[in-house]
Amino acid sequence: MGATTLTARRPQRWLLVVLGAVFAALLLVFQLPQGAWADEDAPPEQEVTDFYFGGLVENEGQPVPGVTMTIEGGGFDAETVTDAEGRWRLYVPEKDDYVLTIDEDTLPEGVIVDPAQLPEGIALKQGTSGSFDVAFGLTGSKIFNLFLGEGERVTTSFVDQFVERIFNGLNFGLLLALAAIGVSLIFGTTGLTNFAHAELVTFGAIVAVALGVGFQIPMWLTIPITVLVGGLFGLALDAGLWKPLRKKGIGLVPLMIVSIGLSLAVRYTYQFFLGGSTSQLPGAGSSKIQIIGPISLSPVAMMSMGLSIVVLIAVAFWLLKTRVGKATRAISDNPGLAAASGINVDRVIRIVWILAAALASLGGILWGYFRPGVRWDMGVHILLLIFAAVTLGGLGTAFGALIGSIIVGLLVEVSTLWLPSDLKYVGALVVLILILLVRPQGILGRKERLG
Repeated sequence: MGATTLTARRPQRWLLVVLGAVFAALLLVFQLPQGAWADEDAPPEQEVTDFYFGGLVENEGQPVPGVTMTIEGGGFDAETVTDAEGRWRLYVPEKDDYVLTIDEDTLPEGVIVDPAQLPEGIALKQGTSGSFDVAFGLTGSKIFNLFLGEGERVTTSFVDQFVERIFNGLNFGLLLALAAIGVSLIFGTTGLTNFAHAELVTFGAIVAVALGVGFQIPMWLTIPITVLVGGLFGLALDAGLWKPLRKKGIGLVPLMIVSIGLSLAVRYTYQFFLGGSTSQLPGAGSSKIQIIGPISLSPVAMMSMGLSIVVLIAVAFWLLKTRVGKATRAISDNPGLAAASGINVDRVIRIVWILAAALASLGGILWGYFRPGVRWDMGVHILLLIFAAVTLGGLGTAFGALIGSIIVGLLVEVSTLWLPSDLKYVGALVVLILILLVRPQGILGRKERLG
């Protein structure tokens, strides 16, 4: 009896250790130097701060009203329109390097930004005709005027834009697949639709900021540490919450509601510690390198795509060639038969939770680079796309989740050729509905028999 009691207590001790490590990581983030987290995001109506860019837009000595000006940098973006006198002002949260863009579609017909009349020290970004790298001097304001002139606008061809968005879509689809495969594996082995998976994505990005920015640990070391910590978080969640609920025989619908509550609790815990601030991972916003023809990628984007491909190949090998991977597929096909054949179902589910959380943490890091920016609610922004990818590929199939993620990523990015960027996620969800009308089980899913 004593040995049995001792054995039963060991998982509880490990659970306390893991939970303690998770909350210690959050506390470390909370105690980071203030430089690790940027100022609050400004609301769309432009919050007045101590730092701003401003100036005047003129054409042949006359003010040009109605010209849209945008500013981006450090995870912040804002826009304004020149007034009747051609004046504009854009407030930013802090002194930093920014990119100022003039929307050429709002310029008068036959008028362009005249490079010969740009203020001293201001030059067009390479490959653009209306964007500039801007920075502050000693003061908190930067004023310069933009003078227009007659000319023909240099535009990027449709083919070049299409190719660029194809590569952006592949990059997005690959990082989406890291999170979607975890959702699919959890659903396949437990039947749970885990709405808290978004917070696992956010967790990885937060830990990466804590290590890479707060403690200046190189990213090549930060990434594997973050993946390991993410896996421990998944272990703690299964041992402390999901396994006890499974043992009590709780139904799938109540479990799904629990996951929604867990999602809200963890998300607002992040906000409590971090506030509404946005931070950048090291190397975010790096300039693009011309690869071939219209294809140009930043070093971070190339790293993201390469790392995603390597990890996804490793996961595929694990599923197809290892005993645990084969057991995972067997449980997904028929849990009762798998248990009857001698497979330790609880042990496999525990491993699946660890793997899913680790993949989600890696996806969170790459999502923090792709956005760019790390926020307390960043994971929930792609939660519906993750579910869309899993459903499109076929519920419970990891390879289906991969295919679905690639399709969703491509649709999201390519759709911006025709749709406003605010609606790009809608296009992917519409295509999902159309495909499911034709093939309800998804691309690789099996047709279920009802009744």
